[in-house]
Amino acid sequence: MQATIRKATKEDLTAIHELVVELAIYEKEPHAVTATIKDYEQAFDEDIFEVLVAEINQEIVGMVFYYMTYSTWKGKMLYLEDFVVNEKFRKSGIGQQLYDALLEVGRQKKAVLVKWQVLDWNEPAIKFYKKNSAVFEVGWLTCKKYL
Repeated sequence: MQATIRKATKEDLTAIHELVVELAIYEKEPHAVTATIKDYEQAFDEDIFEVLVAEINQEIVGMVFYYMTYSTWKGKMLYLEDFVVNEKFRKSGIGQQLYDALLEVGRQKKAVLVKWQVLDWNEPAIKFYKKNSAVFEVGWLTCKKYL
């Protein structure tokens, strides 16, 4: 299935937020989404993040949510925060289209790598990333501190 892949606009943030909630439900943590659409709008206006969306018949059915960061060891890096395709459209090739478009954004921004996390039990995602020759880092633990 061929989707239209385009850069998101502020008007797309509600659909993007809905996909984030869908991802949180899939990841068994629907209660963990506390950022509001207002939070998204403010961060979008501040150029904190960018999103590519996939559309079918003018409906947003998938997205990659990313931002630039920096690796002190490697240089410019694109960080993939969220990657989700609506459940009805999974296994249709839309995820591959979004992933390829994300890598192209990284190339255009002259990033040396794209980095992300995947849950260790998410076998469909792991299989997808392996198919795309992703490097899986071992020995690293994810840490965070709420402010």
